[in-house]
Amino acid sequence: MRSQARELGLTDAEYDLICEKIGRRPNGLELAVFSLMWSEHCAYKHSKKLLGRLPTEGPHLLMGPGENAGAVDVGDGLAVAFKVESHNHPSAVEPFQGAATGVGGILRDVFAVGARPIAVLDSLRFGELDSQRSRYLLDGAVSGIGHYGNSIGVPTVGGEVYFEGPYEQNCLVNAMCLGIAPQERLTRSAAAGLGNHLVLMGARTGRDGIGGASVLASAEFGDDDADKRPTVQIGDPFEEKKVMEACLELLDRELLASLQDLGAAG
Repeated sequence: MRSQARELGLTDAEYDLICEKIGRRPNGLELAVFSLMWSEHCAYKHSKKLLGRLPTEGPHLLMGPGENAGAVDVGDGLAVAFKVESHNHPSAVEPFQGAATGVGGILRDVFAVGARPIAVLDSLRFGELDSQRSRYLLDGAVSGIGHYGNSIGVPTVGGEVYFEGPYEQNCLVNAMCLGIAPQERLTRSAAAGLGNHLVLMGARTGRDGIGGASVLASAEFGDDDADKRPTVQIGDPFEEKKVMEACLELLDRELLASLQDLGAAG
């Protein structure tokens, strides 16, 4: 079981802590859940201390940490919601789908708080352009970002790109989405009360993307990178477009108590 934990991206110390917390050795399902929830992608276990130093309060803040996206008051009863997310590891393994699903994730986060996405931006880092691998990653990532945004009807309005040797093996692909909403339509992820119905909707679940948060997000790269391709999700912008319009209409009709995006690890 310890070797299985390592394959899922858990360290020996983390495996020992799991055994201590539940008072026994975990079964396969429990181990998989721990590997997801304790991954860098979901728990920010390495960057949490740095993120905690950033300001999270202000006179115009409407939504802060803990929600699907942040939101600020911009006057006239309107709110602007925004989300930034990195898809570095997926893009280094499969640049088109890795970057495309990064855009898909932040779009969901923004309309999950009740805002309509209106713009996408990106910040990219690759190795030197005289490298065949860097050109392959650049072409795939840029195409993936544009494809997803164009397919769902949200334009990429700006961005930046730098080329430096240290990014040769592990590129950085950061995508940002901006949305706008009436302040009264903003919705939170927590729901309470008896009699509410739980509805799960979205694209059909397949075998792609399994282990994307645990096996891939916390992994070191090497010669076996191609073997990690199945851990990258295959995006479906056309299905997400339907989900987005349905969610925004349900919010307009005041039929939702809350809304939560189920990204990596659900």
